[in-house]
Amino acid sequence: MTFDVFDGHNDLAWWLREERDYSVEGLDDPSVSPFTTMGQLEQGSVAAQFWSVYVHSDITGSRAVKATWEQIDAVNRFIAAYPQTLQFARTAAEVVTAREAGKVASLMGVEGGQQIDESLAVLRSYARAGARYMTLTWSTTHSWADSATDEPRHNGLSEFGREVVSEMNRIGMIVDLSHVAPTVMHQSLDLTSLPVIFSHSCARGLNPHPRNIPDDVLDRLPDNGGVAMMTFVPSFASRERWEWELAGKVGTAPEVTVAHVADHCDYVRERIGVDHVGIGGDICGVDELPIGLDNAGQYPNLFAELSNRGWSDADLRKLGFDNAMRVLEAHDDACTAFLGQR
Repeated sequence: MTFDVFDGHNDLAWWLREERDYSVEGLDDPSVSPFTTMGQLEQGSVAAQFWSVYVHSDITGSRAVKATWEQIDAVNRFIAAYPQTLQFARTAAEVVTAREAGKVASLMGVEGGQQIDESLAVLRSYARAGARYMTLTWSTTHSWADSATDEPRHNGLSEFGREVVSEMNRIGMIVDLSHVAPTVMHQSLDLTSLPVIFSHSCARGLNPHPRNIPDDVLDRLPDNGGVAMMTFVPSFASRERWEWELAGKVGTAPEVTVAHVADHCDYVRERIGVDHVGIGGDICGVDELPIGLDNAGQYPNLFAELSNRGWSDADLRKLGFDNAMRVLEAHDDACTAFLGQR
């Protein structure tokens, strides 16, 4: 069972940095690139992908800016190296063009507000290069926003953090609320005039991992028009796996399967409606993926599981592609106007 996928988060660029010194050769060979190959993207019916241009938060200041540009360069290089499979895209219209050509529309998302080095000009430079979203923090609280997995310093967003959200709206850059503290989630939803995404998170109502989305935040997405993109990270998907990790990883790790991810898709659909759930696998961002979702070719297994649970084809199309596309399109007028000012 196949439905087109618009995935919210893949860390192939960082994996290339860490494992291959940024070599883009061999990405059609699963023995070289086990989690994401060109063939797997085809098998998974991936029609559009937000490639993360992530930088570890240990890298700060101007070094983070440099590393971000290296990440952007890596994405551009692997798009150029596999033109039969990948096509650069920035807007919803360009996603349609790539899809009609049978290619994976390749967009970018910045994963961590520390990567702008407290500069709106740097933020705008990433947007001009094609980055269509920014995750406001990664796993570490930085100078203007609190992370979900670090000590708070700002009670959410600082004054500059609020300026960042406003500027992102102005230039058509999607606000991504994965990784951020619940205070930042709520404040961003108060501030934004455009839909948000959670590019790779699960539901805290099923698993109280701090990286998952609390119910009171989920409940605000219908009014905002945003999308919570369910991720494949084992400790986010499975409460048993998270509790095993908290207990010190003693003994055999609890098994995590496609059914655990499907449970989160079910939960979000039932709580806030099918128009607000999507997929953000975080493939290449973790060392292990759930059984049945082992690589970028395995998305059909999730659709099959949900179909067996009674999801209609229309629901599965929204989950896989349409909801993410709607959020992108909602930002395109602002993005196009900003780019026209150059």
